[in-house]
Amino acid sequence: MSSTMRVMIVDDHDMVRMGLKTYLMLEPSIEVIGEADNGQRMLDYLLNHPAEEHPDLILMDLMMPVMNGAQATRAILGKFPHLKIVILTSFLEDDLVVEAVEAGAVSYVLKTVSAEELIYALQGACRGMPVMTSDVSQALTRGIRQRAAQSDDSGLTEREKEVLLLIAEGKSNKDIAEELHISIKTVKTHVSNLLMKCELEDRTQLAIYAHRKGWVQNT
Repeated sequence: MSSTMRVMIVDDHDMVRMGLKTYLMLEPSIEVIGEADNGQRMLDYLLNHPAEEHPDLILMDLMMPVMNGAQATRAILGKFPHLKIVILTSFLEDDLVVEAVEAGAVSYVLKTVSAEELIYALQGACRGMPVMTSDVSQALTRGIRQRAAQSDDSGLTEREKEVLLLIAEGKSNKDIAEELHISIKTVKTHVSNLLMKCELEDRTQLAIYAHRKGWVQNT
């Protein structure tokens, strides 16, 4: 790898990508070589371009349509294990932190960090050194403990089960977001993860799955 770190930015918001690119291009050791608006497009780029056109590091948003950051991280590292991926997100839910780290992300960074802190995290990640703030580390620890405390073998996190039960009750994404005090975008990510983990295709199948598992209390 050359002294210049080649970075690609993956985020579904044009203005976020533009802002990140502007910040990173001010750092002489970083070269932004491209961008994508979701994880699938990033994966497609890697599959369709030779290795010499690949980045050294991918700065990946967590909440995206088509393929979210954790799913993309897992898929990309499954085919290109030498790449380094840093998750950059606005969300600090314990289970999301664990999911991203389990997928293989080197670091998990909040969008509230300064430009200097972000560059430090990228430089560390490129050397394989995880860089996490104390709040992220605490969320990771809590998430791991929650996983260990789960008694069933469904493979679902507690939050995913909460979302699943509300789906089984016929609640919309908006209803679920309001009841759990999370964003609609976060709800959509949980639904996507549920579909993937349960190997199902739609919300109706998820509702049936919850009933068959005996998790839904009939009234």
